[in-house]
Amino acid sequence: MSQQQPSAGAAAARPKNTRTLVGRVVSDKRSKTVTVLVERRTAHELYGKVVARSRKYHAHDEKGEYKLGDMVEIAEGRPISKTKSWIVTRLVEKAKLV
Repeated sequence: MSQQQPSAGAAAARPKNTRTLVGRVVSDKRSKTVTVLVERRTAHELYGKVVARSRKYHAHDEKGEYKLGDMVEIAEGRPISKTKSWIVTRLVEKAKLV
């Protein structure tokens, strides 16, 4: 009848009810901040045509390890500054060299 409890470290690393988005880094010029462009496709309300919508989010990058063109996952967190309340959680895909 003994049940195993999940480790406290795993729960602290990723909160359960946090919104996450995946997008591409379009700017890494500021210190500890990256701008992430998130694109999504939705159907138009009246005409039904699939339309691409996009939005930019400022995300916290403590070590400055994410560069222009990287595909990253961001998670919502506490407000860090006036425009920044998202945190980069992981690298999905490294930018391809041109």
